[in-house]
Amino acid sequence: MTNARRMALAAGLAALAAAGLACAQASPLAVTSSATGGTTTWSVPVQTLLIFTALSFLPAVLLLMTAFTRIVIVLSLLRHALGTQTTPPNQVIIGLSLFLTFFVMSPVADRIAEDAWKPYNEGKIQMEEALKRGEAPLKAFMLKQVRENDLALFAKLAKTPADTKAADMPFRVVVPAFVTSELKTAFQIGFMVFVPFLVIDLVVASVLMSMGMMMVSPVLVSLPFKLMLFVLADGWNLLIGSLAASFAT
Repeated sequence: MTNARRMALAAGLAALAAAGLACAQASPLAVTSSATGGTTTWSVPVQTLLIFTALSFLPAVLLLMTAFTRIVIVLSLLRHALGTQTTPPNQVIIGLSLFLTFFVMSPVADRIAEDAWKPYNEGKIQMEEALKRGEAPLKAFMLKQVRENDLALFAKLAKTPADTKAADMPFRVVVPAFVTSELKTAFQIGFMVFVPFLVIDLVVASVLMSMGMMMVSPVLVSLPFKLMLFVLADGWNLLIGSLAASFAT
């Protein structure tokens, strides 16, 4: 490489570095710090970027930190207990689970909006304080549903101090303990849902075998009886009401 090319390349790199420095100094994404109280003020573009980044974690929050897990598992087990492979379809189960989740979590959402969002929107508190206020109602909801042995297990795995109170546990301990407890509760409710339909399957299979109709599928014969039992017992009302009431404290 000739000296002229080297000088041109060096000049180009220097120009790019200077332009980048100038853009960084004049960028609206700059973060300003205040010496008074040691607070940090984020610019509006940075706040918008952080909000949209947080929205990408919304599905995980919906699945792991709300009532959605318990509801969708119970409804899926109900479909298997009835013997209807694709009825109700997955879209209906997910949609019903979402709306039931919104219904159950509405008191928590109201508290978050009142304690965190409104003061932040009015400029009374900073984003960090809004996040701290917003996580308190959600953590309180999870702690009311979590089992003590599950919380103790993950607290032990995280090596938190033994004298740490449940309300002071970090989210990395509360969230997996809550999910584990929700799975246990959902399977317990699913077992109670399965029992009456399992009895119908056993009775139908015994009757068909005693009649020598071994070539007839017991599932096909028992399905109308299970549907009739579920409808006559007002099963949707009982199940949805029980699911919503299971989160009451």
